[in-house]
Amino acid sequence: MLYAIISEDYENSLEKRLTVRPAHIERLQQLKSEGRLILAGPHPSIDSEDPGSAGFSGSLVVAEFTSLEAAQAWADQDPYISAGVYAKVVVKPFKKVLP
Repeated sequence: MLYAIISEDYENSLEKRLTVRPAHIERLQQLKSEGRLILAGPHPSIDSEDPGSAGFSGSLVVAEFTSLEAAQAWADQDPYISAGVYAKVVVKPFKKVLP
């Protein structure tokens, strides 16, 4: 089943985000190589593709896991959590309808 992992950043966490981004992306690449990643990306803090120093307010990952517990366990291991980037992470079942 698909799950949405919706994360909210701490304010002023851009520097931390950039520092651990390679480890965060590596985990997403693993999901992609397994054919389980549907989409992933950050939420810019401002209405811009490149928010610059305004940074990001959080992230969204939609991926396939065997259960809600497995999705939550994967989300709990995100480097952005241990680095103090994410203030809150919510994992929910997701049903893709379109496209």
